[in-house]
Amino acid sequence: MKAARVAAVGVVVAAVGWIASGHLFPHETAESRAAVQPEAQQPKPFRVSVIEAQVEPRKRNLVLSGRTEADKKMMVTARGDGTISELKVRRGQFVKQGDVIAVLSDEARESRVLQARAMLMQRKTELAARMKLVEQGTLPKLEAVNLETQYKAAEAALAAAEAERERGFVRAPWSGVVNDVPVEIGQAAFSMQGKEIAQIVSLDPILAVVEVAERNLNGVHVDDAADIRLVTGTKATGKVRFISKSASASTRTYRVDVEIPNADGAIPDGITAEVALPLAAVPATRVPRSALTFSSAGELGVRIADSTNKVAFVAVSVVDDQQEFMWVRGIADAARIIVQGQDFVREGQVVEPVVSDAPKTAAR
Repeated sequence: MKAARVAAVGVVVAAVGWIASGHLFPHETAESRAAVQPEAQQPKPFRVSVIEAQVEPRKRNLVLSGRTEADKKMMVTARGDGTISELKVRRGQFVKQGDVIAVLSDEARESRVLQARAMLMQRKTELAARMKLVEQGTLPKLEAVNLETQYKAAEAALAAAEAERERGFVRAPWSGVVNDVPVEIGQAAFSMQGKEIAQIVSLDPILAVVEVAERNLNGVHVDDAADIRLVTGTKATGKVRFISKSASASTRTYRVDVEIPNADGAIPDGITAEVALPLAAVPATRVPRSALTFSSAGELGVRIADSTNKVAFVAVSVVDDQQEFMWVRGIADAARIIVQGQDFVREGQVVEPVVSDAPKTAAR
């Protein structure tokens, strides 16, 4: 019995000693070692390259696709009766204002002119002879009024006959190039009145026509200079001549005409053209294209390092898009833009910004 008590006391003492050993002599574990590591051994902040933003006025260009259009284009029509007896022009020929394009058959026009001229001569002779009798008192003065009326009527008849004879000549209303001649000599044995004879196109000046969205309309003004580049590679300069005051019902855009000098006719009608219209300057910052990124919400912008070296996202809007860099709005002056490493950090993360020289893509 005594031996059993001694054994029980021994077991109790051993258990107490084993429990106490954990408090007096703690065992070191991986978690405890990590907890007592000095702060100097914590991971270093991620290093990023930054450049300082410089906000400055930036002129903008509104680049639109359009087409060239002749300043004037019309179909010349016949004003009289008859058949075509002569064609004076061919396609591609340049004509001056008043040049004869076609001649219609006479249809007794010359005869009517001769008849009216003879009648006028008769009335003139009668008026001269009888006016002497009126002055002598042989004829009443009322007879003089009748003679003058007959003479004026003869003059009007001659003018009408000459105008009818002139209708036999189809003339160019203004200078231009003959683009089409849809008739032939001897065509139409019936009345030619209203028949299309030739199409004339005036190419100097020529117009570049574009459609401007309503949100950009306030930035475009009459007499503004514009740069034009044709699909053929030809470049030209012009100025805004017309801005429509009424929007297209289908596209809600406004027609803008840019006038281009074209004395040699090198720019044809109807060719595709790219027109750059200048807009008012706005404050913007030039950044490398590679510095632009998207936020988790899908916004376009850049990441910057703030005064406490924490990463922040700044949404931007594009002002001008060029080959190697972009001009954007929304970045504060002197902000530190992350240009390398921006895709490996997140907002709120502390980083180690290193000032970098302006990269080649952002160099002036």
